[in-house]
Amino acid sequence: MANVLHIEILQRLDSVLSKQEILNCVQNTINTGRITPGQCIQTFEDPVCRENIESIIVSEVSEEDTKLLDFVETTLLFSDHGVNTNFISWNRVVLLHGPPGTGKTSLCRALAQKLSIRLGHRYSHGELIEVNSHSLFSKWFSESGKLVMKMFMEIRELLENPRALVFVLIDEVESLTHARQSSLMGTEPSDSIRVVNALLTQIDQLRRFPNAIILTTSNITDAIDLAFVDRADIKQYIGPPSLFAIYKIYHSCISELQRTGIVDNKDSVMSLRLLQLSSFDENDRTQLSLQLLEVARQSIGLSGRTLRKIPFLAHAYFLHTTQVSLEKFIDAMKRTVTKNVTDCESFKRSESK
Repeated sequence: MANVLHIEILQRLDSVLSKQEILNCVQNTINTGRITPGQCIQTFEDPVCRENIESIIVSEVSEEDTKLLDFVETTLLFSDHGVNTNFISWNRVVLLHGPPGTGKTSLCRALAQKLSIRLGHRYSHGELIEVNSHSLFSKWFSESGKLVMKMFMEIRELLENPRALVFVLIDEVESLTHARQSSLMGTEPSDSIRVVNALLTQIDQLRRFPNAIILTTSNITDAIDLAFVDRADIKQYIGPPSLFAIYKIYHSCISELQRTGIVDNKDSVMSLRLLQLSSFDENDRTQLSLQLLEVARQSIGLSGRTLRKIPFLAHAYFLHTTQVSLEKFIDAMKRTVTKNVTDCESFKRSESK
């Protein structure tokens, strides 16, 4: 899916311009077409921009991210207009599911930050409450239910402030499902099923707060209880990074190692945008970048968590020097990816025996 260019404008505290005036002010900067993802613009030719704008941050947002942002804005619109929930129902619950290490939790955190910024005109601040499902269960009988009630009492206290946008992130929500199934089979105490039922009830009660957003993640889709699935307004699959996303991850890793001096900065890899503008033609300028792109192609299927480890493992496995050339480092990354894929296949074979 195509990405959308996302532009964040940080207005100076002493600026008195309206939102529309700020947008008009930066229109010329945006229309130049020279802005690229990852930029942070802090100097401006226009004196009005210099006096009123702290910085402009440019990033890319995928279509999936855009849908999630639009979802929250729609929930607020319906709430503001007093839409009767007996006719049209929404729960303000988002479920992100997919393999481990694909960035579901990070995406939830980023979503909370983006929405806090985008809705800054409406809310004074955002609150992110992260709930580990395992922490809701106590070894003491009946104590688990009290933990759930205490936690949601604190959340409701935050929600009582209409100027606060509150996000509740429930990670690994499938662990709650497992507890319910175990209780029904008699392998867990009945206290567990009461905890899960209490949690579902509390989530339902948060519906009356227009400033509440429930974000949940799961690694095991088959284990998700239908009670959770029914409550989720959006069920978004988050899979492994695409080819170009992998390239961007590797590009950022190499830039960091060049900044610290571990990789020599005599040569550099091109950004994906510049590589696309060159039509991926091979020449002296694009050679190393195309080699990195090939490494990215061989890395398709690896999780984002694994991809971030590849540069470290490349140095640990194949390089034993305080500084290395970019060409040698990319070659080491290629060998590391090959080793990682081989090791994963061997592990899967041993598990299947």
